[in-house]
Amino acid sequence: MNKDLEFKRTQLDTKSASFCAAKWYNATIWLGSGQTTSCHHPLPHQIDLEEIKTNPKAIHNTRQKKFEREQMQQGERPQGCEYCWKIEDIGADNVSDRVYKSKIYSQDSLNTAFNTPCQQDVDLQTLEISFDRTCNFACSYCNPAFSTTWVKDIKNNGAYQNLESDGRNHFTHAHDSAQPYGYGEFNPYVDAFWRWWESDLHRTLKELRVTGGEPLMSADMWKLMDWFKTNHGKSNTRLAINSNLCPKDELMDKLIDASHHIKHFDVYTSAEAVWGQAEYIRDGMNFKQWRNNMTRLIEQGSLDGLHVMCTINALSLDSLPELINMMVAWKQQYGQDYPNFTLNILRFPSFQSPVVLPLHIKQRAINKLKLQTEIYKQQLHDMELNQMNRLIHYLETVESPHAGADTVEKLQHDFKHFYQQYDQRRNKNFRNTFSEEMVEWYGQL
Repeated sequence: MNKDLEFKRTQLDTKSASFCAAKWYNATIWLGSGQTTSCHHPLPHQIDLEEIKTNPKAIHNTRQKKFEREQMQQGERPQGCEYCWKIEDIGADNVSDRVYKSKIYSQDSLNTAFNTPCQQDVDLQTLEISFDRTCNFACSYCNPAFSTTWVKDIKNNGAYQNLESDGRNHFTHAHDSAQPYGYGEFNPYVDAFWRWWESDLHRTLKELRVTGGEPLMSADMWKLMDWFKTNHGKSNTRLAINSNLCPKDELMDKLIDASHHIKHFDVYTSAEAVWGQAEYIRDGMNFKQWRNNMTRLIEQGSLDGLHVMCTINALSLDSLPELINMMVAWKQQYGQDYPNFTLNILRFPSFQSPVVLPLHIKQRAINKLKLQTEIYKQQLHDMELNQMNRLIHYLETVESPHAGADTVEKLQHDFKHFYQQYDQRRNKNFRNTFSEEMVEWYGQL
């Protein structure tokens, strides 16, 4: 039996059919807006400002999370975790992200979480934070809540027009609520983080991951880097950052230098396509620069790991196999972990999900991915192979990106109208960028 499947059946499901340790030990917290969630799949919710005044741990231990912990203890499925339920309901042998997000914790930690009274605060083991939304990219599937470059698009050009589906509101306004505190102003959520960090979080936390925006453009990110350098050996926390790896050269130099002063350091970056298609999807990206900085980090940095996060969307399937080829080539040269990769299937905005694609385009990608899983069995980790097979199964069977999503016809309508405007605003050209099959289908919408 596959080890991941065995873990699910013997370690998770024996506690409850919905148990996921991430609800206790993991958090994503957007300190700019004061929102949190247990991982990327559930929608974020607001942190109580009054609670964090006296208890900074409340930036994680919110009332909603405590309610959802109770649900899991009772075997009920929290509504926001439907991404994993959808994967598991496809077939009994399917491994969802609740497995990967739980197996990183010890057996003792799993037992402690399940037996902890739901109203009791717990200490985080893995934390992902965003200090602010400053970013030099405006990726097509992102929005102004996470990128100041996206904010400029909306403020300069207005809302995207003629969108009908559930993802439309991402592109109608500047999402000023995502950054209610001006840069340089006192932010109570950032203050709560630093109070918790200085008191005991730096001792209990196993991994701290900083996202953005682009963290290399955040003053608090460099404050954290300086803390690790100044307090070398005081904390065993693994520091990781999510970077687009296309910063100014001097920031890249600073990052490489900082990596030599941090005991445990990982870098995560994002890509899901190659060359012009990658630059189209991730507006602001210079793919050559990204590729060169990947190599620089491997050769000049001091890293425990380098990770590529692939956000699988409708546009990425065209050249995802080429990206996998490129990552395997790095593995062959530098070792199996340099880099490793994950395949995260996009759900929001729905009209950019792979489900909008016609069968023949999905089938072409499926065939290429199936071939790669055979060819690269020895070069890829089990988790990477599992995620490739999961994507194949998803493309073959799933017809809706999430519960309550609009019809495929409406999503395809928004796909066409969004990218027509995207091209005009960003000086891009869909028809000159993607494959003949994609362009032909696009023209028929």
